[in-house]
This record gives sequence, C-alpha cells and structure tokens, in this order.
Amino acid sequence: VTELPIKHAELFESLGIAQPKGVLLYGPPGTGKTLLARAVTHHIVCTFIRVSGSELVQKYIGEGSRMVRELFVMAREHAPSIILMDEIDSIGSARMDSGSGSGDCEKRMEQIGETMRIINTVLMATNRIDILDQALLRPGRIDRKIEFPNPNEDSRQEILKIQSRRMSLMRGIDLKKIAEKKNGAELKVFLTHVYLSCATCFS
Repeated sequence: VTELPIKHAELFESLGIAQPKGVLLYGPPGTGKTLLARAVTHHIVCTFIRVSGSELVQKYIGEGSRMVRELFVMAREHAPSIILMDEIDSIGSARMDSGSGSGDCEKRMEQIGETMRIINTVLMATNRIDILDQALLRPGRIDRKIEFPNPNEDSRQEILKIQSRRMSLMRGIDLKKIAEKKNGAELKVFLTHVYLSCATCFS
C-alpha cells in the first residue's frame, strides 16, 4: 500500500484509479509503528520526514496550519517522500465544540486533506484511534488502517532473540520468562539496561 504507488505510479495511471495516500498505523505505544515507517522508507529509498502532532499544536493561532504547509512543501521538494505524522491524535482528535483552538484544529485538518492530494504517501500513527476525528478517517484521506497490537508470547520471544543476537547470553537463559508482558520497545530498553549493567560490573 506504500511501496507500490511510489515505485509503480504508472500502474495506477493505466488503470485510471487514484493512488492510495493516507495510511493510519494504530495501536498501543512501543509496538513498532514508527519502526515500520522507517523500514519502509529505507526499503523504497525515498525521503523520510517525521513530525509529531504535538509539534504542530502551537500557542499562536494559525501557526500550526503554517507548519503543516511548510512540511508538505518540503516533502514535494524532496520527492519521492514519505511523511510520518506521529501522535496524529494531537491535532486530529474529535473537535471541541467551541474555542479558538478548535478553529485552528479545523484549519490544520483541512490543510492536511488538501496537501495529501499531491504527496506520495502520508503515514499517520496514533495510540488512540478511538478519539480521532471522523473527518480525518474518511476515505480519500485515510485509505488504509493497519493495527499494531501488543505482541503475543511467541512474538515477544522472537523480538528478544533478534534484539539480543549480538549479546553473549548465559546458557539456559529463559527468554520466554524475560519477555513476559513486554512490548517491543520495552524489550529493547530492558536489554540495553542489562548490557550497561554488565559493562559497568566488568569495567
């Protein structure tokens, strides 16, 4: 859904269909949403631009909309490109009933919708799909939703094996027990702490 429109845009032109633009990655923190976006960009070999939704929520009215415009201008100048808008719920949550902040939120949403029409692909990531504005989720803005659930037991063990592949582990160590109830990000942090503790002991 991300690679095909960038590498083979002619397929969509020959079929007379619009390229999918917006992809929403959703799920709990630490499940690999940002990691996947970086991996896709590396595989396709294109410009990766990441911005946090919280960075677009500015104190001054209109500032967030201006930043959105500049972001998409940068993406056009460095095409082909993929934009990852992390924490999209910061600006794309259900709108408040009143207040100036609500008006600026609507402007940012409209700006995102307009500029997505001319950008290769926009990935959006959120931990809270339940609070996103339906205007953002409608077809034409978000064409695909991909869930990132917490890893199951087998997945956690596999993640730990990959993260620890360069470490010298004690024979018989129970990776299954260590990985219990942790997500991918937590496992990586855990192994880093273990490595630093060992390095400190032997230094």
